[in-house]
Amino acid sequence: MADILSVHSTQANCRTGYVASHHRPRVVLYSHDTMGLGHIRRNLLISQALSQSPLQPDILLSSGTLEASQFALPAGVDCLVLPSLYKQANGQYRSRRLRMALERVINLRKKILYAAIRAYDPDLFVVDNVPRGAVGELDITLEYLRNRGHCRCVLGMRDIRDDPWVVQQEWRAGKYLETIRRYYDEVWIYGDPAVYDAVQEYSFPSDLATRVRYTGYLDQRWRLKDDRPTCEARTEDPSEQTDRSFALCTVGGGQDGARLAETFVRSTPRRGIEGVVLAGPHMDDQVRQRLHHRAAGSKRLRVIDFLPEPTRLLKRADCVVSMGGYNTLCEVLSFGKRALIVPRVSPRKEQLIRAERMFELGLVDTLHPDEVKPSVLEKWIDQNVGHPPLDFHHRIDMKGLTRLPRFFEDLVAPFRSSYSSPIVHAGVS
Repeated sequence: MADILSVHSTQANCRTGYVASHHRPRVVLYSHDTMGLGHIRRNLLISQALSQSPLQPDILLSSGTLEASQFALPAGVDCLVLPSLYKQANGQYRSRRLRMALERVINLRKKILYAAIRAYDPDLFVVDNVPRGAVGELDITLEYLRNRGHCRCVLGMRDIRDDPWVVQQEWRAGKYLETIRRYYDEVWIYGDPAVYDAVQEYSFPSDLATRVRYTGYLDQRWRLKDDRPTCEARTEDPSEQTDRSFALCTVGGGQDGARLAETFVRSTPRRGIEGVVLAGPHMDDQVRQRLHHRAAGSKRLRVIDFLPEPTRLLKRADCVVSMGGYNTLCEVLSFGKRALIVPRVSPRKEQLIRAERMFELGLVDTLHPDEVKPSVLEKWIDQNVGHPPLDFHHRIDMKGLTRLPRFFEDLVAPFRSSYSSPIVHAGVS
């Protein structure tokens, strides 16, 4: 009877066009990408880790940032770029480039995603941070995958989202808990509960708390592994053009980093210390021009507009002045850099909370953006250049990338094997 049931189950799946037994697992990593480059860079790193699985999956990155096509991709990874969105200061979205109403752009993105998912037929769908996608654009795709039956869905969350009260209100309004309950098999939190216990802080219901798996933070040194699947191109590291000590100022995508970058270029640390600013592709053009104008008149200052892989630059820096994004903090911790974090404080408190927690653990120095002055940066840089790297790895869990392939296999391998049957291959070409 068991064999008969297995055959009928397999034949039913054949009628829907699904043959899961021997193809490479297919993974989709979705990020909505409305502010900065953090989402796509994190998903690139996760794809690198999943590529190390013995299952050797093919991975499609779905991203809302045009720069996604400029990143070097490991073997077996490709990218689907969606029309871009822009998050305004009030937290609301609008179209970044197309001169269309938000509703039309979301409808376009929704249809592209749905068509791509149907054609690609993934075994695992990992959604970054927003359970329903930007403005609910994943609703029809999630429902399709649930009805389809064989794809496992995971919500991937960075360590901190926002102030707990704000998150609870946002999730209630967006019906996110119901969405997770209906569509998601697991929730992966890319952090260490000893730093921030999101389950407790955000009051996850008990039935959803059982779906949570903390990965640990993501060790950014993986980006520079020589033995990883070789990327198609390597960008020259501008820091290799000099042997001088330098302080690095990095502001993520640059959309809201103008004040920090302009204050940094006006600071004048002691003689012999060079300043390097990584402006980011989304910085306002007028601000960018002012930074370049300032650098043109100084032999100790350089401005770099964009690097597909900025990790090599950060690795060589003596110290770092930056905002408090997830990836940047992980890079600081990975390479043991002395860092002054000037967090974004609106529209979300995420960076502020992260910086405060890291400061309490003695991992970074912090400065509120209202207190940013050239003299303050000068003093801090003078005190923190010329010291050897620190070792943070014994103080914080940075093993997320080594755990992710196992999490992937735990979800996908048993489910795929349950569909294996020689009858499938005899009856389907």
